[in-house]
Amino acid sequence: MTTNTNTTTTVITSKESFIRAEEVCETLDISRAYAYRIIKQLNTELTEKGYMTIDGRTSRKYFNERFYRKMW
Repeated sequence: MTTNTNTTTTVITSKESFIRAEEVCETLDISRAYAYRIIKQLNTELTEKGYMTIDGRTSRKYFNERFYRKMW
């Protein structure tokens, strides 16, 4: 976080914004291949909503919404 006298700017890194297959497989206790299939499905959903995506990673926020929304 960078601060000056007038404003505060928060820098969000890609590590915070995106979740990769390795973390998905650890979080859900699944194989890496299945984690990639889940990421592909989530990215397809995001693309249909008009978002740009990156192969092999997906939005951490969207991942959490899709997997934990109904649990809480």
